[in-house]
Amino acid sequence: MLDVFKKWYQRNFSNPQAVILAVLLLFGLLIVIYMGGMLAPILIAIVIAYMLEGIVALLEQYKIPRLGAVIVVCLIFLLLLLFLILLMIPVLSQQVTQLIQELPNQLDKGQQTLLRLPEMYPEIFSESQVSDMVTDVRKQITTMGQAFLSFSLSSIPIFFAVVIYCILVPLLVFFFLKDKELIINWLKKYLPKERGLAAQVWLEMDLQIGNYVRGKITEIIIVGAVSYVTFLIMGLNYAMLLGVLVGLSVIIPFIGAAAVTIPVAMIAYFQWGWSADFAWLLLAYGIIQALDGNVLVPLLFSEAVNLHPVAIIVAVIVFGGIWGLWGVFFAIPLATLVKAVLNAWPSLPPPDEPVVES
Repeated sequence: MLDVFKKWYQRNFSNPQAVILAVLLLFGLLIVIYMGGMLAPILIAIVIAYMLEGIVALLEQYKIPRLGAVIVVCLIFLLLLLFLILLMIPVLSQQVTQLIQELPNQLDKGQQTLLRLPEMYPEIFSESQVSDMVTDVRKQITTMGQAFLSFSLSSIPIFFAVVIYCILVPLLVFFFLKDKELIINWLKKYLPKERGLAAQVWLEMDLQIGNYVRGKITEIIIVGAVSYVTFLIMGLNYAMLLGVLVGLSVIIPFIGAAAVTIPVAMIAYFQWGWSADFAWLLLAYGIIQALDGNVLVPLLFSEAVNLHPVAIIVAVIVFGGIWGLWGVFFAIPLATLVKAVLNAWPSLPPPDEPVVES
């Protein structure tokens, strides 16, 4: 057994660059696990900087100095963000409050629907089963209400944290964009000289992450806006709240779209019941999801490395468990990183296989 492990080690770690790459990956993983929460403002700023870098580079092509391009892009971004916050936050707060107030009535409607199931489908549902379902639903709602109340009572520290983020993050974004080359060159000074393999993987991942962040933010905005306009035109209650949820659902591949379907369908059912309006709403929502998966995603992520759906789902589960929301958001580029490392990893042939010289 020891001999087998020794041969495996010699085959995969005989190259010093492979050892350096492994150490850098392990170091990065430990930072993410143990310091991810502390470094959240920096991570948010890096994501936004990646998103804005493409616009800055485009302005530089028109002979605009980088400092001027960074100032213009940051100002436009802050103005748009401020406009969205002032426009959306009051409406979202009002719709959330209204939904909470109407929740008991909607629960009564849902309970009446469940109580009719034994009459409509006696061979499938019994009164005891329906009674247990109603009890479980009420318990879940009570738990959610208590959690929401606890969150409301502890929201003051969160408010101050948000205020600090609103100051720190824009400053970090500005300096990340302005001094991009300076920061990268400073980091290079503290890396080992024999880092050719790590540099190869980094160049590939830098392009992948940049494309992914810009594409994902664009997808969130487009899907959320189209969903909101569709719900508003069709007269669905809480159109903006549901539009935001649908937009954010694209962060989690496959799973997010399935999860957000439940609140959309439930609110539509409580508003219209089993009617033509309910069917048309679900049809429109299904078309939005189909266009997102089959048209928008291929256009935005055409340069991304193809990954099997199973690999994406496993990446969401694994990296989400390690890194929370950030792991879910970066599940695809992190899975691409694993694939890039495996493809670039130098390994010697087994001792019983001859070395083929080119």
